[in-house]
Amino acid sequence: QVQLVDSGGGLVQAGGSLRLSCAASGRTFSSYPYGMAWFRQAPGKEREFVAAVSWTAGYTHYADSVKGRFTISRDNAKNTIYLQMKTLKPEDTAVYYCAARVGSVVAAVSALEYHYWGQGTQVTVSS
Repeated sequence: QVQLVDSGGGLVQAGGSLRLSCAASGRTFSSYPYGMAWFRQAPGKEREFVAAVSWTAGYTHYADSVKGRFTISRDNAKNTIYLQMKTLKPEDTAVYYCAARVGSVVAAVSALEYHYWGQGTQVTVSS
């Protein structure tokens, strides 16, 4: 079993920055090559893919809406992934969730493809 704990959300003005963190734990987390991702869900909308990173961090993938503004990274020694968000816009307002899946994250942009989820952290961008 894997547990994920999201943190780092908050209220920020448009154009500002935030860094989200996701700490992973569990007896199996170090045993398998987990791909990791961030999703977000705004009120009344479906959960949408934001970014993904492979186990080795050699592969990353971003939604078009965040490309060039967000950066996903991971530190396997700390079992932690990050989402650095810059030039934030009001439309980035959502609850952000980290997610994990065993295996590749190449083309894995559906929430259904991920097995473990964090509890979510609220990001609010004011205009």
